[in-house]
Amino acid sequence: MNNVNNDDTTSSTLSANTETSLLKSTIASAIIAVMVLVLFILPAEYNIDPTGFGEQIGLTVLAKPIDSSAINVGKVENTTTQTQKDVVTVLVPAGKGVEYKFQLTQYQKMTYQWQTDGMSLYLDLHGEPAGDATGYYESYTIATAKEMSGQFTAPFTGIHGWYWKNKTDQDINVTLITEGSYSVVGLKQ
Repeated sequence: MNNVNNDDTTSSTLSANTETSLLKSTIASAIIAVMVLVLFILPAEYNIDPTGFGEQIGLTVLAKPIDSSAINVGKVENTTTQTQKDVVTVLVPAGKGVEYKFQLTQYQKMTYQWQTDGMSLYLDLHGEPAGDATGYYESYTIATAKEMSGQFTAPFTGIHGWYWKNKTDQDINVTLITEGSYSVVGLKQ
């Protein structure tokens, strides 16, 4: 019988220890939460710094309003605001290659459509960054085709256009229709 009473005493002691431990943990958590609020959150979010600690470690700067006129995120300066449409016929001589180019500012768009008078041409739609003296160019499309149409958005400011190579023994005419904000550079052989 003594064992039964001992078990009850042990059980009530464990229950009291668990409740005390839970109470201590809750109080400790509340104290830590208040410290985090006062030392970090109030200075960083609301510029309220009762201890001065937030200013010492630079958190109060985060809560200050930002001068939006000083930020230039995603702003695109468009130097050519007028949209134009051009139609040109380009002769690609037998066994030779030619380039036809446009000057575009970064993110400017140009719609295009071109077709040959019958034969397919090797083509490379590519661009060269403005001011680059290394000879670097980036190809966007390399193919062999009789026609092509689409919309092109310049990934960088520079010269963009087509290189067509005629691998046949007959001259081929390409009719090119473009529309957008660009400057025509023209034919390069």
